[in-house]
Amino acid sequence: MDGLRCGSCGASFPMDDPRWRCSCGGLLDIRFTARFDPERIARRKPTMWRYREALPIGNDAAVVSFDEGMTPLVPVDIGPGGMFLKLEQLFPSGSYKDRGASVLVSKARELGIGRIVEDSSGNAGCAIAAYAAKAGIRCEILVPESTSPGKLAQILMYGAELTRVPGSREDTAAAAMAAASTTYYASHSWNPFFFQGTKTFAFEVWEQLGFRAPDTLLLPTGNGTLLIGSFIGFSELAEAGLIDRVPRHVAVQAKRCAPLYEMFRDGLGSPPSVRGGETITEGVAIAAPVRWAEIMEIVRRTGGEVVAADDGEVEEALWLLGRRGIYVEPTSALPVAAYLSTPSLRAGTVVAPLTGHGLKATEKMLKIAKKG
Repeated sequence: MDGLRCGSCGASFPMDDPRWRCSCGGLLDIRFTARFDPERIARRKPTMWRYREALPIGNDAAVVSFDEGMTPLVPVDIGPGGMFLKLEQLFPSGSYKDRGASVLVSKARELGIGRIVEDSSGNAGCAIAAYAAKAGIRCEILVPESTSPGKLAQILMYGAELTRVPGSREDTAAAAMAAASTTYYASHSWNPFFFQGTKTFAFEVWEQLGFRAPDTLLLPTGNGTLLIGSFIGFSELAEAGLIDRVPRHVAVQAKRCAPLYEMFRDGLGSPPSVRGGETITEGVAIAAPVRWAEIMEIVRRTGGEVVAADDGEVEEALWLLGRRGIYVEPTSALPVAAYLSTPSLRAGTVVAPLTGHGLKATEKMLKIAKKG
């Protein structure tokens, strides 16, 4: 039966229950039978909503969209080989987070929710603020004080209430949890509808590769928003009999904040306590990802791994991409840095998303450019 289900206690709730976590405090997942009609898909506009029957929004009138999606998938010769890069930085708000925001805000609109709150290192906040503005939903975005100025300006221009929180990324998350006691939490890590949007990444890759799955996906991973969504999407394609296997999911972390990498490397049963070290890849600087168990299970089930790249390797990848006419923020370059430094990642068809535009991080990019 379609609906919400708690991964901790197994409790079930209707799909239209306006809750973002279980009464026991556990994380919710969505039970939903995705359907794919190739003829309908082919007739529709090239947006992520061409997969309408695979998205859990009941009322078409509730859909909040800028015709986003179907970002280019381009082959690029890089270093020791070639890979496909999906240009997710070309979304309306400048990052792949628009996928999740479109579905989550559509669900909030369908439920009649008038105010939402979200915490973010920047991109998710920009995306939620943009779609909330289009939907006419009041929105508060909480960000760490260190968030890039370009992202702060973007959030403000969408008319959202912006709150800068002193301290770490985890302090910002704690402040958002407190606010969510009275406001619907449009979280990209807690709210399961966000992953129902990011799963469309998988559908598009499948279609763009000629209706087949790649061998390996290299995915920047902090809270696992895209990795989890990608796994859901490819799993639904497999369940529908449209692919015969789910590709390897490789989580790529920043070495200065890499709890999942350390857990994988050392064979630990839970993430170690780490300090969120300063890194140019702010988008994945998550010391305590709430869905860590789910992320590690996906890596294990798909035969993937967790790797990490340092800031120097990321800078080299940014230069390499720039010399090919591709301008992205540092977090986006993590998969390319990992590809260059880890031979085990190069077999078969490899796909990586470029998750955010370079204009999101102008100050950081100027410092890197001046080194050249």
